[in-house]
Amino acid sequence: MTHSGVVSIAGRPNVGKSTLLNRFVGQKLSITAHKPQTTRHSLLGIRTVGDVQVAFVDTPGIHVGARQRLNQVLNRTASNAVHGVDLALLLVQAPVFNDDDQRAWDVVVGAEVPFLLVVNKVDTLRRKTELLPYLESLPKHERLLDTHLVSALKGEGVDDLLGAINKHIPEGEWRYDADELTDRSARFLASEAVREQLTRLLSAELPYALSVEIESYEDTEARGGVPLTRIGAVVWVDKASQKGIVIGKGGERLKEVGRRSREALESLLDRRVFIEIWVRVKEGWADDERALHSLGYDMPQRIRD
Repeated sequence: MTHSGVVSIAGRPNVGKSTLLNRFVGQKLSITAHKPQTTRHSLLGIRTVGDVQVAFVDTPGIHVGARQRLNQVLNRTASNAVHGVDLALLLVQAPVFNDDDQRAWDVVVGAEVPFLLVVNKVDTLRRKTELLPYLESLPKHERLLDTHLVSALKGEGVDDLLGAINKHIPEGEWRYDADELTDRSARFLASEAVREQLTRLLSAELPYALSVEIESYEDTEARGGVPLTRIGAVVWVDKASQKGIVIGKGGERLKEVGRRSREALESLLDRRVFIEIWVRVKEGWADDERALHSLGYDMPQRIRD
């Protein structure tokens, strides 16, 4: 008998949710960066091992003080992704449990699903003596099944966590083929690859004020029958003054974004990639619901029945 289930990964921004999803599926699907709000969409990562298939849902970081429409959309996306799943993982990071963590806790508890508390980045904790009082100080709830200590980056404790997850996956037919890793399109993965490089290369403030849209995506062949994908991407910024920051002096920064994006996509798609990137201005897009919808935000992901 096969087992099939959906597990949502929730928590505050920059606590390692995307890194953990990538670790679970064994491939980089969800983009990562040492900056908050890197994840903006729920992304499905599928792990099929033996007779167990788990659809993990990576979610945007849950946070307080959501004033802009984009912030509100991200919180709503994360909250929706926790409801109706078989199991939720709530990620925290010792020795911190702040207002954002409390908001994430309230969202998971409010979803009325069983959950595991996952303390991530334990390898970065300088004083291990802080761990026990930290664990004792965390909230308690009847639907909290257990607490796990992991390092998603290094893989420490992840196998034990997966073993605990598998115990709570119900019997059922698989929703996806055994070799599927995500239900997101290649176009979506391309846009995220470009946004990841922008986030890594630009200042702390600017990545939040930009989005990436794929205008063209064509699978073709290069000379000699070599598979080639041609991609045209647009980087939308919030203000005209930000355009030059993205492009950089003499266009060097945008060229570097293109180079890094091409390399990442060639590794992911296993084919040659040619990518062109333009920068355009859509003033106020992060606070405009119509603009957000046109850029693919606030579109709940459907788990296959």
